[in-house]
Amino acid sequence: MIHPSAVIHPRAELGPDCEIGPFCSIGEHVRLGPRCRLHSHVVLDGHTTLGADNEIFPFACLGLKTQDLKWKGGITRVEIGDRNVFREYATVHSATLDGDTTRVGSDNHFLAYTHIAHDVQIGNHVVMSNVGTLAGHVVVEDHVIVGGLAAVHQFCRLGRYAMIGGCSKVVQDVAPFMMADGNPAETRFVNKVGLERAGFVAETIATLTKAYKILFREGLTTANALTRIEAELPPSPELAHLLAFAKSSQRGLAKP
Repeated sequence: MIHPSAVIHPRAELGPDCEIGPFCSIGEHVRLGPRCRLHSHVVLDGHTTLGADNEIFPFACLGLKTQDLKWKGGITRVEIGDRNVFREYATVHSATLDGDTTRVGSDNHFLAYTHIAHDVQIGNHVVMSNVGTLAGHVVVEDHVIVGGLAAVHQFCRLGRYAMIGGCSKVVQDVAPFMMADGNPAETRFVNKVGLERAGFVAETIATLTKAYKILFREGLTTANALTRIEAELPPSPELAHLLAFAKSSQRGLAKP
C-alpha cells in the first residue's frame, strides 16, 4: 500500500491499511491513523497527528511551520480527527507558540486551495469551499459552511450552523445559525434552509428568527438586545448557545 517513490521517515508512524501514493513525503513526527489515503505528492510534516480514514489529495501540505513571524521555535502541533477530506493544495499550518496546537475535528471537507492557519480550532462537519481562508486563531464551530474565496480575519469565530457567503471578508464574529455575506461581511438572516436540512423543527427556527430580528435589525446594542431576547423568547438549547456566543464575543458580532 506504499508506493516505492514515497519518502517516509523511518520514525513516522503509519496505522494499518494506510495507502501512500506516489511522491508523498511524511516527516519524522507524523502519526497516521488506520486507513488514511494519501493520493500523491502529499506532504505531511511537523508534529502532526491524523486519526482514521482521512483522505488527502495531491499537493496538500499539512503540519508545516506557521507563517506567523512571531514563531520563535519550540514544538508546535497539528491534530486532525477522523474521516476528513483535504482536496488539492489544501494547507494546514502548525501553531505559533511552543506547546500550542492547531486542531481540526472530524467529518470535515476542505476543498481545493483552502487554508487553515496557525492555532485555528475547527469542529466537526465543516465544509470549506475552494480557496476559503482562515487566518490565525480563528474558531469554527460544528456544521459551518464557508463559501468559496471567503477570508476570515484572525481571532474571529464562526458559530455552529453558520454559513459564510462566497467572496466574503469576515472581520467580526458570525453568530450561530446565521448567514453572513459581504465585504465586510454582515449578518443577513437566519440560515433557514441549512437548519431545515439539518432537521431543526419549525418552532426552533421561528425562535431563532425572532432572536435575529432583535439582535440585528432593531438598532439595539448587543447587551440590550440579549436582555430582550432572554426576557421575551422561550428558552431552548439553540437560543442558549446563541446567547452565550454573543456574550463571549471579543471582536463583536458582524452586524449590518
